[in-house]
Amino acid sequence: MNGGFPSEPGPLAGARILQIIPELDAGGAERTTVDIAAALAAAGAKPLVASEGGRLVGELQAKGGVWLPFPAASKNPLAMAVNVARLVRLCRREGVQIIHARSRAPAWVALAAARRLRVPFVTTYHGSYSGRTGVKVLYNSVMARGDVVIANSHYTAALIRSFHAEQAGDRVQVIHRGTDLSAFSPNAVAPGRVEALRRAWGVQPHERVVLLAARLTAWKGQRVLIEAAARMRDAGVADFCVVLAGDAQGRTSYERELDNLVAARGLEGIVRRVGHCTDMPAAFRAASVVAVPSVEPEAFGRAAVEAQALGAPVVVSDLGAVPETVLSPPAVPASQRTGWRVPAGDPVALAEALEEALAMGASARDGLARRSREHVAAHFSLERMTADTLDVYARLLAGSGALPGGA
Repeated sequence: MNGGFPSEPGPLAGARILQIIPELDAGGAERTTVDIAAALAAAGAKPLVASEGGRLVGELQAKGGVWLPFPAASKNPLAMAVNVARLVRLCRREGVQIIHARSRAPAWVALAAARRLRVPFVTTYHGSYSGRTGVKVLYNSVMARGDVVIANSHYTAALIRSFHAEQAGDRVQVIHRGTDLSAFSPNAVAPGRVEALRRAWGVQPHERVVLLAARLTAWKGQRVLIEAAARMRDAGVADFCVVLAGDAQGRTSYERELDNLVAARGLEGIVRRVGHCTDMPAAFRAASVVAVPSVEPEAFGRAAVEAQALGAPVVVSDLGAVPETVLSPPAVPASQRTGWRVPAGDPVALAEALEEALAMGASARDGLARRSREHVAAHFSLERMTADTLDVYARLLAGSGALPGGA
């Protein structure tokens, strides 16, 4: 075995499959692109990725993927029209047999190129795309026009059928995002990595970390967590700190807003922004509890799943795909709990759940960690995601197309 993937080439041996995505930077869609490329390489295929640059390019190449620089991030209609011809030429040169689009602007380019080349077109609907006007729905609909439309959760599949039933038809297949359980495992994270990260964050040995790992954007709920932290402090909760780990991605005004809110609540010694984190397994291992307080629906919720794989308690907003990823009363008995689900945008409920998680004894915490890891292994493994995705490719190359009612 090689990183959890089969070492023997299978039916995809020699296949040339192109994924197209705006950039290879941080994010769930980008991470999945690299994971699928690695699985394709292990299966004997030639995994091609057309995108602009990003911090994951090196990892893609190290895992057998081929990066093809391409201006895939452009949303300018004229540039997109030029990109169609450019992508057609690229695909002909590389002998591409399937095009798989993971974002809307490059998906329109890829759809036109795939139809011109008469090759299968696959989309992955990764997000709860905003916009309900006719023009915006039309723009979003490209992600429902694949020969196979992959939804990353049942919640996402329901959105596709609600807004794009005509385009998607019976071609929707749910493939949950996968977590690499060889990397996101307590036994795989050396204590030195955790200690180094805590020192980099300025966390004292006695402090318990409440971690929010997400890019700095308002819908991820950083403001709600800051308000919850103020309530926890006022309630007498001691020896905790809040770590906001994530890129601002140019949102300097939002950074200032968060800093001003921290100052206004007198939380300078408790809440800290630490920027992008490159060692997420160690980050989740360092956390006493992981918060995912999104105020808009998560189409999947990668952080909550990865944290559970590490055995960390999670507190999440009860929106979107969360019921698929985090088990919590009243949906399940307390004995089956893997985390807490709270109303979105409610700092009081968030603070109470965080306090409950921090107050758990050792035996209760061990039981929660065991259930969480078992839950992720059963439903959200990397092996399951890659096997299901590669099966989509194999079906298309064999000419059988999508499975009716595949979701």
